[in-house]
Amino acid sequence: MISSTELVPVKYKHATLSTPLRLDLIVEDSVIVENKAKEELKPIDKQQLLTYLKLTNIRLGLLINYNVMKVVDGIHRVVNNL
Repeated sequence: MISSTELVPVKYKHATLSTPLRLDLIVEDSVIVENKAKEELKPIDKQQLLTYLKLTNIRLGLLINYNVMKVVDGIHRVVNNL
């Protein structure tokens, strides 16, 4: 099942924060897709996706930058604990 703008609660030291994470897309509860439209992706963009992966305990994420000539050139794979 594909769900868009998934709200994920953030837990820290046995407390749930009041503001959940807003993920762009989760596919089959196994892949997080983070969408961007930037001139250039920065390391913080990959780190953001890696943080989402760690908080949700999901292993695979795709960071897609749509501001490129061919979308395939803007797809970056990010993995958690492999």
